[in-house]
Amino acid sequence: MTPIRVLLADDQDLIRQGLRAVLAPFDDVTIIGEAADGVAAVAAAQRLQPDVTLMDIRMPRLDGVEATRRLPGHRIIMLTTFALDQYILDALRAGASGFLLKDTPAEEIAHAIRLVAAGQALLSPAVTRRLIDQLSDGLPRKPPPPELDTLTAREREILTMLATGLSNSEIAAQLHIGEGTVKSHVSRTLTKLGLRDRTQAALLAHDIGLA
Repeated sequence: MTPIRVLLADDQDLIRQGLRAVLAPFDDVTIIGEAADGVAAVAAAQRLQPDVTLMDIRMPRLDGVEATRRLPGHRIIMLTTFALDQYILDALRAGASGFLLKDTPAEEIAHAIRLVAAGQALLSPAVTRRLIDQLSDGLPRKPPPPELDTLTAREREILTMLATGLSNSEIAAQLHIGEGTVKSHVSRTLTKLGLRDRTQAALLAHDIGLA
């Protein structure tokens, strides 16, 4: 199996060295480059095209949020020191697939890399919902994107349910339809809205007042 190609972006040498060390035992993960600030991270990601980038939120010259915003389509895991870092919500809106604490055990980091490389969001629906509630309380609503009008009534209903932290099986039970049908609706909803995963869908639903 071809190893997952990972870029490390952190302004602290010790953090980058530590990540290299803890990921070295995993044969399915390989470090292909490093960057010590946000500008270098964007350049390295564009040049190397990693499968996953581990991106520190706070870096000189360009923070991890803005660096992520400049890398549309890239799969990025944000690194943070605190579980409720003030930048996490912005990072998820910018396109990050999730976040990890810097003291996360090696096995969990490797598992997170595998999940994101496979196109999945790192945060579970329920965790996403709690994070949004804790970080965005009181933020002003945003106007809905024009793409929202392309959703069917069922897709719009499912978008609202995604934002409440329900899994596919729970949505299926509530709507009395098959789980496979729900999965298809979710996939079409994400495609129509130009979203990568359920995390971004939950954020959008909250931003426009559906949640």
